[in-house]
Amino acid sequence: MIRLRAHHGMCLYYFKGKGYSDTFVENMCRYKELLENDDPVIELTAATDDLCAVCPHNHEQLCDTAAKVLNYDKKVLELCNLREGEKISYNDFSAKIKSRIIKSGKRPKICGNCQWSDLCI
Repeated sequence: MIRLRAHHGMCLYYFKGKGYSDTFVENMCRYKELLENDDPVIELTAATDDLCAVCPHNHEQLCDTAAKVLNYDKKVLELCNLREGEKISYNDFSAKIKSRIIKSGKRPKICGNCQWSDLCI
């Protein structure tokens, strides 16, 4: 089962093939394709996940920007009426992200201070 940080639902929605490194981008591309094509059941988390595996902020399964991204995760879970540890199909999760956050214009209030925010248009 794929573990996915709640805020990564937004990252995947806007992902344009840019990231911290070639390895990071390759990992994101691989997971984005898998999630969108296979629609697996995912487990939502507010901790490091499968996308974080090659992130330079991931140090032995601890994110060095943990406080900031934990806040993103909590807001996404709240707005989507979901809980950490909940299992949901990726397509259902993605639909909630789109309708309750993206289309409602709430994304900038959740993660507008992210270094990648300019790509989320």
